[in-house]
Amino acid sequence: MKNKVNPKEAHSIIKALEGGIVPIKGIQHLLVGRNEEVQEIISILDSVMEGGSDIRFWAGDFGSGKSFMLRTIESIAIEKNFAVSTVDLTPTRRFHASDGKARALYTEIVNNIAVRTCQDGNAIDTILEEWINGIITDVSEKNNIPVSKVLKAENKKLVEDQMLNITSSFSSVGLSFEFGQAAAKYYEGVVEDNRMLKLKALRWIRGDMDTKTEAKRELGIEKIVNDDNWYDGVKSLSELLLGIGYSGFVINFDEAVNLYKLPLSQTREKNYEKILNIYNECKSNKAKGLFINFGATRKTVFDENRGMSSYGALKGRLGKEDVMDSGLINVNRTVLPLRVLNPEEIYTLLENLINIYNVRYETNIQLKTEQIKMYMEEQLNRPGAIEFLTPRAVIKDYLEILDLIRQNPDESVERIINVKFGSKPVPVTKDKDNMDEIEVL
Repeated sequence: MKNKVNPKEAHSIIKALEGGIVPIKGIQHLLVGRNEEVQEIISILDSVMEGGSDIRFWAGDFGSGKSFMLRTIESIAIEKNFAVSTVDLTPTRRFHASDGKARALYTEIVNNIAVRTCQDGNAIDTILEEWINGIITDVSEKNNIPVSKVLKAENKKLVEDQMLNITSSFSSVGLSFEFGQAAAKYYEGVVEDNRMLKLKALRWIRGDMDTKTEAKRELGIEKIVNDDNWYDGVKSLSELLLGIGYSGFVINFDEAVNLYKLPLSQTREKNYEKILNIYNECKSNKAKGLFINFGATRKTVFDENRGMSSYGALKGRLGKEDVMDSGLINVNRTVLPLRVLNPEEIYTLLENLINIYNVRYETNIQLKTEQIKMYMEEQLNRPGAIEFLTPRAVIKDYLEILDLIRQNPDESVERIINVKFGSKPVPVTKDKDNMDEIEVL
């Protein structure tokens, strides 16, 4: 591995992989066979840092590495000083709704924001405080007032006016002014040491206020984030992040298959229409500093009956599925296929996993090249090998092999692999004295 994994990372990685999910931290230790994709991600992020925006769809079957790719994007983006939010689409969180499900998606986006100094999510407080500190410094310099005096209640309006001036200048005007009002109320809570006012302001920013009446009564704000305007809130937040000094805002939507599963065609169509709107704005740079990614099955993207391609205007933008099977690499496509790892890449991944596993369990398991190849051959010989050879299946089975080796030190690696895959087991012979001793105990 390029970088040595530390025990905390190793614990997080193995725990996640054993549960069949993608680790949030330490993803770089598992990254193999995606060089072209990683270079494209870096190129896109560099473009967004210069004021652009973009969108990508990462398509593959279950276990092919969609979630892994989204976490890779998150890791690279955070290192480049982006704010990142990775969320799962679910039956209760989607792009279009009339019963709060779209607003719930916005809330999840805000709650999951991670930045370099707060990588576990829920960084909105940190972001607001960074912005406020920057404005206080700016107000202090412009008005020749010491920072300590700017923080006094009598100068509160200077800071609040500066906040409103900044948010009112956002190109995404839908909720920008109200966003500034909420931030000003948050600052008022800071100055007056009013914790409840800060919490109410955060509730508005997170989309947790249910009615305009409540927002008007508690904060004096006329609008709230709702199912219709939630994307305006995302764009305002993206511009705020740029203004604070972040490189941009990356949003990863995983489990897009849940849109495909929506039972009503009209509901699916409305969701796809919203995705089309997001697509158009990201491709035309109207959504400043925004890079959006989808993790989706190929059917979710290309099925003309239920998938995104069932919506005519979106179908033309996503391209044809057969182009993805040409075997030619083209990472400039909006829809990018996640190919099966080749044997050399799988071998490298398995070697990396042994090192991580040994750090996690403080063991010194060493597998010979022949033994790793034996495991790989068993995988390849299974019925439907193409289906089974997804990164998720390869990793999960391999970790089970390592568990068996660790907990059965007297067994040969070959026998453990044979037993695991149902091959001809190597018979175990024990002398009678040992057998008698076991029965007595």
